[in-house]
Amino acid sequence: MLWMRRIALVLAALALAGAGAAGPEGEDGLIVSVAVRDFASARLRRAGLDLLMEKGGRVYIVASPGDLAALNARRIPFTDETLRLRQASLRGLSAAGGINGAFHDALETEAELRALEAGYPELASVREIGQTLEKRKILALKISDNAASDEREPALLFVGCHHAREWISVEVPLLFGRYLLQSYATDPAVRALVDESEVWIVPIANPDGLEYSVRVYRYWRKNRRANADRTFGVDINRNYGYAWGFDDVGSSGQPASEVYRGTAAFSEPETAAIRALVLGLDLRAMISFHSFGQDILFPWGFTTQAAPTDAELRTVGRAMAGLIEGVNGRPYLFGEASSALYLTNGDTVDWTYSLAGAPSYTIELPPVDIDHGGFFNDEAAIGAIFEENRPAMLYLIRYGIDHPRSLDIRRLVRPKRSAPGPARRSQRIQR
Repeated sequence: MLWMRRIALVLAALALAGAGAAGPEGEDGLIVSVAVRDFASARLRRAGLDLLMEKGGRVYIVASPGDLAALNARRIPFTDETLRLRQASLRGLSAAGGINGAFHDALETEAELRALEAGYPELASVREIGQTLEKRKILALKISDNAASDEREPALLFVGCHHAREWISVEVPLLFGRYLLQSYATDPAVRALVDESEVWIVPIANPDGLEYSVRVYRYWRKNRRANADRTFGVDINRNYGYAWGFDDVGSSGQPASEVYRGTAAFSEPETAAIRALVLGLDLRAMISFHSFGQDILFPWGFTTQAAPTDAELRTVGRAMAGLIEGVNGRPYLFGEASSALYLTNGDTVDWTYSLAGAPSYTIELPPVDIDHGGFFNDEAAIGAIFEENRPAMLYLIRYGIDHPRSLDIRRLVRPKRSAPGPARRSQRIQR
């Protein structure tokens, strides 16, 4: 059959390109594109496909053989983009050593956190806030002038790696923790921030997924939940409790979907761990790091209805975007997530914002699109990406310290179902 020949050809091309090995469930990392008009007419947004981005009138998909079969069954023409995009992803990459090079896996991250704790015992405390399904530790680094004590100071939260394949999202918060500790003794501004607050850093929200991405299948996104239908994984950035399961556009109830929300809000140990941590804090602001796209996104994600503090969220987002661009000249767009990008429900920032109106942001790190590397960041660029985000992170700490939160968002908001906003340049579809 034609679709079987196409699958064989794409698989052969992928093997020649040296892409990630297929996993035990047959995830093959094939990248294909379909025309936007075909994507829309076939209503593929609800099909649970692993959608990377929309660009140049085409939608890009990480497709398994089953997905390719489904496209053929619907008579939807597609183009094999695997070789071209694999070459773009690998261009300029270096190999600093090890299977993941300069990037940190779960054990390497723990070693780094423990070293920081040992080197700065009064300022740093590593807490195990939960365990994954595969019994890996979910670790948080607390940084404060008296880190071992609970002083109920203003709390700022920085979280990385909800999605396993977004390796750069581990590095930025991890490097930020190192920077705060190393700068405390010599930089009065940093010392003031640390003395007046507690900074919480969770570099890896999804350790099981990250390990699978590093060692088995580079494009893996979800956690490693064994679902009832024999598929694997819940998208933990659809598993938080505010507007969980609001509709089947911003998340999916189908376990095979890359945006599967799980069986209930906080059903996953990863989100339960974050919830337990946050509910014990005087949370003033937070950032959830992702990749890719160079965006700063704020609530709401689940509806295009404006958030109660929309003006404040825009003002802070604009300030962070300006600080980031001022370092390397690289622009990050900012806006409400549902309008600037796409609808999503049950995500981290909507939930943290819903608690007390704490300014909450998703930052989509570089590159801007898959043609510039996508999830395959150049290892040599890790430092530059951190450096451009550092001023924005410092700004948000100061802003959070100076702005107590007490807004009851849940009583102010009456959600309405709404359509996603218009597409824009290099739009990535799922985060």
